[in-house]
Order: sequence, then structure tokens, then C-alpha cells
Amino acid sequence: NCALGAKDMVPYMENLSKAADCWVFCYPNAGLPNAMGGYDQKGAEMADDCRVFPEMGIINAIGGCCGTTDEHIKCLADMVSTFKPREKHDVPDIMRLSGLEPFNYEPNEKDYRKTFINLGERCNVAGSTIFKKAIVDGNYEKALAIALKQVENGAHVIDVNMDDGLIDGESAMIRFVNLMVSEPDVSKVPFMIDSSKFHVVEAGLKCSQGKCIMNSISLKEGEEEFINRAKIVKRHGAAVVVMAFDEEGQAATEAEKIRICCRAFKTLVEKVGFNPQDIIFDPNILTIGTGMEEHNNYAVDFINATREIKRLCPGCKISGGVSNLAFSFRGNEPVRRGFHSAFLYHACKAGMDMGIVNAAQVEEDVYEKIDKELLGYVEDVLFNRRADATERMLDFAGTLDPKSHPTQLKRKDGFGPAAPPFVASPRQNVSTVDKIAPKPASELPPVPKYAKYVDPVKETAAFDTINKIMKERIMVIDGAMGTAVQKYKLSEEDFRGERYKNHTHDLKGNNDILVITRPDVIEEIHSAYLAAGADIIETNTFNSTMISQADYELDKKEEVYLLNKTAAQLAKKCCVEFTKKNPSKPRFAAGAVGPTNKTLSVSPSVENPAFRGCTYDEIVEAYIEQVEALIDGGVDVLLVETIFDTLNAKAAMFAIDMYFEKWGQKIPVFVSGTIVDNSGRTLSGQTNEAFWNSMSHSKPIAIGLNCALGAK
Repeated sequence: NCALGAKDMVPYMENLSKAADCWVFCYPNAGLPNAMGGYDQKGAEMADDCRVFPEMGIINAIGGCCGTTDEHIKCLADMVSTFKPREKHDVPDIMRLSGLEPFNYEPNEKDYRKTFINLGERCNVAGSTIFKKAIVDGNYEKALAIALKQVENGAHVIDVNMDDGLIDGESAMIRFVNLMVSEPDVSKVPFMIDSSKFHVVEAGLKCSQGKCIMNSISLKEGEEEFINRAKIVKRHGAAVVVMAFDEEGQAATEAEKIRICCRAFKTLVEKVGFNPQDIIFDPNILTIGTGMEEHNNYAVDFINATREIKRLCPGCKISGGVSNLAFSFRGNEPVRRGFHSAFLYHACKAGMDMGIVNAAQVEEDVYEKIDKELLGYVEDVLFNRRADATERMLDFAGTLDPKSHPTQLKRKDGFGPAAPPFVASPRQNVSTVDKIAPKPASELPPVPKYAKYVDPVKETAAFDTINKIMKERIMVIDGAMGTAVQKYKLSEEDFRGERYKNHTHDLKGNNDILVITRPDVIEEIHSAYLAAGADIIETNTFNSTMISQADYELDKKEEVYLLNKTAAQLAKKCCVEFTKKNPSKPRFAAGAVGPTNKTLSVSPSVENPAFRGCTYDEIVEAYIEQVEALIDGGVDVLLVETIFDTLNAKAAMFAIDMYFEKWGQKIPVFVSGTIVDNSGRTLSGQTNEAFWNSMSHSKPIAIGLNCALGAK
């Protein structure tokens, strides 16, 4: 069964209540399962265990899962009737990412360097020749070890890029991300899925249950394509990196960077409804010290553009590929690393939030510890302080041991930093102008006022009704369907009925088909829960997808459609009848959308952790078919429930959003996760706050936990 013990569920519900800005609910099991897998806890005892939830003010709805009956629901309804519901609250407006664990970015606006996000670059084939060779050779075990080492060295996010002519980018991305997901010490951090090819990026997003960063999209191919891709990224629930490109090319100057990023921000916020906190601009860190005069001001332009973009685009983040800066000094470690350290120090003062870096070197090469002689030459180039800065830097670099560190500089002659300073030939006077000083406020243009995004998909009346009820009282959800069905002791013939009497596969145990073969049983169960006080009853469709019904050879589209539509009509009929009896207590039919019997984050093969039993696209297709039939049958809400793998739930929400867009309307969606043991994690390893971070983009009307633990 799905429960490993009735340990304390309270801290997980309490944490979810704090993290979520929507309504919160739970429907736990009836205590511990007994030795035979049954549940012995009675209704009064369960209600007493659950009393702590309304006492703490952390729920807006409650119900029962495994082992519960109408008796349990009656006791729960009576118990919560005297309590006030949880008050819905706002949460801090910050960027929230997740791997197996939440990563909530709260920048130190006085010193961004202290909260700088290290995007580990060593799983990027352009950033590591060792990693590239491992991928080309098919040595994914070595590649995974590189990812693990980055996390150990302090990377907050792992950047993954497979763009190389020798590599099939899409298949390599899928295999490697699946492997990272299977290694908890790697997948505990978020991933940055990075490619210049959109189909490769999307393939990576389809493999990760966490909330990723997608890198990247741009206006290069026009605004229409930019909007289309941004909508897909939003539907996947990822933050997005926007490169400073448009139809005219790459932004190089300060003015171009600001213009393009502001245009992209306005488009994303007003036309796509993207959360500003999840918009990350890469205004292009371009190479300096090349000997070409037009490149000399690139670092200054980036730093100044960073400050202004952050001001004009409230909530956005700034990132960049730091290794690009000193590409012309590749091979000379102290010089290259000295440039990276000095650049990060000044860029962070201007508001840079993150960068693709060597995490270990960033931690080691603290600006204040960089050799002061080296730093002088570096900053002459960085700030374009003199026309001959690059020549002087090259002369000085030629005297250095190319393998020494910028904080422990060594000369080729063996002398350390105590040796007499190198004297380059003075050719130009040094500029004394501070080129990265902030401009006076009086000289700056005003911050634009952005129009609020209007969702073209209209909400049904159920939104207002449910929101009103949850503000006033704690709603009651029904109990277990399986437990109730067992009491009828149905035979194989009952499950087959007339429609399936000649079916070639055994059907006993396939409870979902009872809506067709024994609708009287299901209607009686629904009515009993409604009579016990349930406001919401779930359709008998937990396994009514093509994927789950394949176990019974009932995976044809017409069969699955019939199951879901019939179940929805049956539940809706019961709700209408009870609402007529008492209009002041409206009842709602919830379309139950189960997790399927496949998992997208866990391999069914111990020998091949990168293997998956089905694809993301197959799961999405199955959910679209189910959702369409449930809505055609008249459900008021959808309940994506018993989520043991967040990626399955993300696929469900992806499918639901696609269907809503096609339909032109939306109904409320409840999302319920499952904590499998007292570690507080899902079966696929996420903490409940990481689960929320992964799902919050879908804007459910309510989030909760069900099934896994008893209330106590």
C-alpha cells in the first residue's frame, strides 16, 4: 500500500501552509495499516488525531484517504465545524527554484556578492573539455561524477549544456538529466537546462521534477516566436534566461542591452504573464582584452547595463557566462581568474545575481585576496582606463607562472609576489573617470508602469464559490473509494457486467470500471459521503488513464473516455441532488486525476538508472484524454492527487493547462502530494517545500497532502 506509517504529519502540513499562497488541505489515511494492509482506526479516533490541523489554523479543507469511510468523514465534518479556516496569505516575492530541496533566492541588495548564485559550468561541453570527452566517449558515470564534484565545491545550480557537433544534443541531454535525477546528492540542487536549440532544452525540462532554469530564449527570431517559447517555458514551470539579442543581432553596448532587455521584460510580463522574479537576463558578457578597440568597453557596458536593467525591470535577475570575459587570456590561470574575480566583485555591486562559473574558483578567488599588482593591470583592462591596457596586461602576463593562482602569484623566474614589481612601458595617461559610477537619480528615466497580465482563459463560477466558502469555513472532502468498494464483496462478474462479459483479461480489482458495470454501487458510495457532510466528492477515476488501464487491456481511447465521462456524470448527478436539498451547502464533483502506475523520475531498472518506463509526452497525452472526458462529464474541479513523483504532476498540470487553453475556460485545480515516510519526502525524493516550488507556477486553487501518513 502507499503508507509507510502514521507518523507526525503536522510539521509537513505546517511548512506547506507557510510556503503556499493558496488554500491548503489534507486528507490522511485512517492511521497505520495493520499486518494485512487494512486500516483499523475508527472515525472518532481519526478525527481526534486530525484536530491539531484546525487548532493550528493550517487547513482550509480536510478529508480521508486509505481506510476511511463515510463514518470517518462524518466525524471529521463534525470536528471541523467549530473551527475557523486558515487565512490565505501572501508569501515573499522571490525566485523559488527546487531540486529535491527548495532553493529560495533572497538577494542581499546591499552586497549581491554575498548571495551570488554559482551556476556550475563543468557540465557544459563548452566549459569543460573533460566533461565533453566523457559525453563523446559515452562515459556518463564520469560525467555524473563531475556534476557531483560541482555540488560538493559549492555550485548552487548545475548548468547542463550538450551543444557540440560531435554530440546528439537531445538524447545526451535526456540521458544525463535522468542520471542526475537518480543521484540524490546531485539532484538536491536545481538544474539549468542550457542549449541554443529549443527542442533540446525542452527535452531536458521534461526530465526534471524540480523547478529548473531554462537557458535560453531571445527576440532574435522575432516577438511572435519569443512569446510562443516563453509560454511553453512557463507551462513547464521553469525560470527563464533571456539573452540580449533581437532581430538586429547581439547587444554589445550599454544602450542596446538596456533597450532589448526592457522590451523583452515588457513582453513577458504583459503578454505572457511571466513572474518577474523568474525572468533572468543575460546582457552578454563579451570578451575584453582582444586588442580590438571596439571591445575595450564591453565590461563597463555590462556593469552599467546591469544596474539600469535591474532598476527598469523590477524583480528581474541578471546572469552571465563569466568565462567569456577573459577568453583571450585562456591558458594563463592567474590572469583569467583575476579577471573573473574583479569582474564579479564590481558586477555584483551593480546587481548581478548569478553567473556560470567554476564554483570552486569563485569561492577561492576572493577579490580582496587577489594580488594587488595583478589587480591593477586587470582593472586597467576591465574599466578601459587606458588605450594600451591590453598590451601592458599581456606584457605582465608573460612574466607569470601560468599555473599559479591569483591569490598566490608566482613569476616564471620562481620569484613570488615579494619580487620587484613588473614595470610596463608607460604609453598613455590613465583615465581617472569612474566609468561604472551610478548616475544621479535626476538623470535617470522613470521606471515604466507595466500593464497587468490578463489571462485570456476565463474562470468558471466555481472559483468564486469555492474561494468564498474557504474563507468562511473548513471544507470537507470525501473518503476512500477503494475501502468503500471492498465492503460490497463484488465478484468478477460484477466487474465485467454486460459490456465486458467477454473481455480477455481479468477485471476484478479494476474499481474504475464499476462506474459502467455497477453504477449503483458507486452512486451509493458518493451519496453516503455527501450525507456524511462532504462538500467535495471525487470521481472514481484514480486509474482511468490509458497508461493505467493498459494493465487490464482497456487502454483504447474510447474506453478511457467512457470511463471518465461516465464517472464525472455520476458524481455530478449526486452533487446536484444534494445541493437541491440544501442550496446553502453547494456540493462539488472533483475529477480525480491519479499519478498513473508509471513514474517519470525513477527508473524501473536497477541496472539502468537513466531508463524510464514511459515518456513525459506519453503521460501528457494520457492526462489530456482524461481531463477532456472529465470536463465533458461535468466536473466542477480537478484534483491531481497522490503525487509520489512531482514530474508526473507537472505533466498533469502541463496537460491541464493545454486543455484549458484549447477549451477557453478553466475550472479550479486542487493538487495533493504524498509524503511516503517520516523523512517528509515524496517517493521521488522531494521535500514538501521543494514540491510546492515545483508546482506553484500552475496556480492551483489549493495545495495539500494526502494518503501517505496518518494524521498523527
